[in-house]
Amino acid sequence: LTLYNIFNEFLEDITEDELANEKTGFKESVIWNKLYDFQKDAVLGIINKLERHNGCILADSVGLGKTFSALGVIKYYQERNKSIMVLCPKKLGDNWLTFLNNYEDNPLIKDRLNYDVLYHTDLSRVRGESNGIDLSRVNWGNYDLVVIDESHNFRNNAPRKDKVTRYQRLLNDVMKAGVKTKVLMLSATPVNNKFTDLKNQIALAYEGHIDTVDDKLEISKSIDNVLRSAQKIFNDWAKLPVDKRTGKELLSRLNNNFDFFKLLDGITIARSRKHIERYYDINKIGKFPNRLKPITHRSDITDLEGFMEIHEIYKELSRFNMSVYSPFDYILDSGKEFYEDLYDTKISDKVRLGQASREKSLQILMRVNFLKRLESSIDSFRITLNHFIQNIQNTVDSIEKFEEEGINGETFATQIQDVNLDEENDDWLNDEFSIGDKVKINLADMNTTGWKEDLKYDLSIAKSLLAEMQKVTPEHDTKLKDLKQFIAGKVQNPINPGNKKVLIFTAFADTANYLYKNLKQYNKKKLELETAKITGSGRNECTLKIDPQFNNLLIHFSPGSKERSEKYANDKEIDVLVATDCISEGQNLQDCDTLINYDIHWNPVRIIQRFGRIDRIGSRNKDIQLINFWPQLSLDDYIRLKQRVETKMYMVDATATGEDNVLTNESSDLDFRKKQLERLQNEVVDIEEMDSGISITDLGLNEFRMDLINYMNEKGSLDGVPNGMHAVARQHPENDIRPGVIFVLKNIHNEVNIDNTNQLHPFYLVYISENGEVISNHLNVKHTLDILRAVSKGYDVPIKEVYEPFNEETEDGKNMKKYSDLLNKSIESILNVKEETDIDSLFSPGGTTALINNIKGLEDFELIAFTVIK
Repeated sequence: LTLYNIFNEFLEDITEDELANEKTGFKESVIWNKLYDFQKDAVLGIINKLERHNGCILADSVGLGKTFSALGVIKYYQERNKSIMVLCPKKLGDNWLTFLNNYEDNPLIKDRLNYDVLYHTDLSRVRGESNGIDLSRVNWGNYDLVVIDESHNFRNNAPRKDKVTRYQRLLNDVMKAGVKTKVLMLSATPVNNKFTDLKNQIALAYEGHIDTVDDKLEISKSIDNVLRSAQKIFNDWAKLPVDKRTGKELLSRLNNNFDFFKLLDGITIARSRKHIERYYDINKIGKFPNRLKPITHRSDITDLEGFMEIHEIYKELSRFNMSVYSPFDYILDSGKEFYEDLYDTKISDKVRLGQASREKSLQILMRVNFLKRLESSIDSFRITLNHFIQNIQNTVDSIEKFEEEGINGETFATQIQDVNLDEENDDWLNDEFSIGDKVKINLADMNTTGWKEDLKYDLSIAKSLLAEMQKVTPEHDTKLKDLKQFIAGKVQNPINPGNKKVLIFTAFADTANYLYKNLKQYNKKKLELETAKITGSGRNECTLKIDPQFNNLLIHFSPGSKERSEKYANDKEIDVLVATDCISEGQNLQDCDTLINYDIHWNPVRIIQRFGRIDRIGSRNKDIQLINFWPQLSLDDYIRLKQRVETKMYMVDATATGEDNVLTNESSDLDFRKKQLERLQNEVVDIEEMDSGISITDLGLNEFRMDLINYMNEKGSLDGVPNGMHAVARQHPENDIRPGVIFVLKNIHNEVNIDNTNQLHPFYLVYISENGEVISNHLNVKHTLDILRAVSKGYDVPIKEVYEPFNEETEDGKNMKKYSDLLNKSIESILNVKEETDIDSLFSPGGTTALINNIKGLEDFELIAFTVIK
């Protein structure tokens, strides 16, 4: 009844076409019947949003099975004969391809799913083949539905010189061209640190036209304007001292930006793990495993006497001038203009992205890279030093050859065009060190003497560092020895009876290769464990005699969650899996109960994503353990070091576009990052709990609309049901749902919305405890509706053990004084919140709201319904 009143207008607006048509039979499919209730809710909600707005972002938290929800949507559109493409990162290709093929390990084989799988990188290619599709012949404009996995990779829309970016190609060739394309975006982190991230993703649904107003969203401004004002609120919030900067504070500041809530509610669906645990029947779903306190471990580099201290190594690294990456610095004045015209990107008359300033960023990134690799493993650090030495030596050789022979020589610099210079994102550097295209510079136009001198300076430091690092053999590698101890300890004292599985993550393929090489014999002979390695680049390996193909290794590591076919039920399993981040997203590996981060990623989100492989719904493990290897510095030293390395990181964006730099909200504020990393040393948290901003989970009302529609499809209209009815529901103290009343009121002066802060005006919901304390006020609509849903959905007959005491207490409704008093207090609370904002407004620019809306009290509200919680 509450939902019917609140969302009645939405029902009038909505057309039959905007709802999932059950006649297609998609609910008889295997995929639909595999989905949990919360995933089914998502599928119906997504279809509604795709039909209404052409786009939807599914931003469910890590571990909630976004892929399966998306497959439910794909099946629906397939039944309607639509042409579908899945665009995913290459590392997730196997996942999507499995559901298409006639494989024994395809759990959805009977659904005969049909879609094209292409990779994000294919948007940068115009020829060649991808998954058997000839890229030169693809009709990009002919897809009715595009599903973009990890859509946050399309959050950047920065201009490039003479080059169409992946984002622009997606927008122009797929979304704008040909048929009207709907887009479903999957991402646990749609907003990294700027609402521009969100804007660029939303723009795909609107074919780039975000400067117009979408009437169906019921917002008064364009999407562009809505997000711009939200960004301003976010920027002000980001400047608050660390202890004041909470998600709750941000939410209250955004409360006045009504359109922002409407926009997100219109095109996103997001649920957190807490939300699912609290508002869905967890007995039907299966519990999440219990997270044990993370183990924090720091290892020395080696036990060798007299080996260089870590601080000395860092000091040496900071002495590098990195001139091999900045040839532009050495171009003679006479040639500067020529090369700038050639390689700078002109964005507008005033703004250009200079190759020289990009090179500065590259130098910083390479320094960061040295630190990251040293933190990862001694071997990875050695390999990087070697590459560096080779690179410098080759450059010095070409200069000397030019000086001797005097003929035209050229040097090649890296043109950093298609690189996302966001250091949180590792896409900018793969193991082959290939970044962007090459810039050609004629050596005759350069100060080769000065350059050679600087190159040789770096060469001598690098060579002496490498000589020192060569001393550390695996026998003397303390970190490696500690890892072996952890694995042995796990076998001797399993966390869950009989579970020997360990998943080891590292950021670099070099480290993964080193670990596999040094663990395989030890694990097999000493501990009787089978080991495998997956790196995404290079060859996968395994001590079992099986096909080391990516998916096959994962099935042998986690046969339960990967639904291994009966035929292979007696095969031996993999116990220890060493992997890079090529499996850190989109994989179900919850047979395993222990995850080791052999190197810590500077971005907490990555750590949470890795843990999400085993921290998943439906895990058979009671407890799961996270073990983190931290660099052997105090967190303060670590953060200070990072700050030194990063200080120059901001030049590129800030000077180029006048926008906030990609890193400013995030990394320049290192106290904040420190606070996040400190938390990770003590507990395992969800992304939306990092307090680094706002969780979209707090905003969307879509589930309630879908509940209403499903109810009415089943039971008919609620038109004509009288107001003032009540029900008695059961408390859930474990979810903080305590005895009290939820009042649903309607403000009968429809033109008055108290200062435009109530998202549901003219309806006001207040949840008040039995002793008159307001638990959730009228500005907390989502929270109150969630509670109402939790205590009532699925209960369709009165609950005797709660209504009998209520009837007794009220003499069968004759004595309602207690509840009248609570109703008065609830209305008072609405007015008090109004008065508080009036007082605030006296001191804020733009004058006061105190005299504008004169709400008198009880006679201004009508009671629609109330739910008593006992």
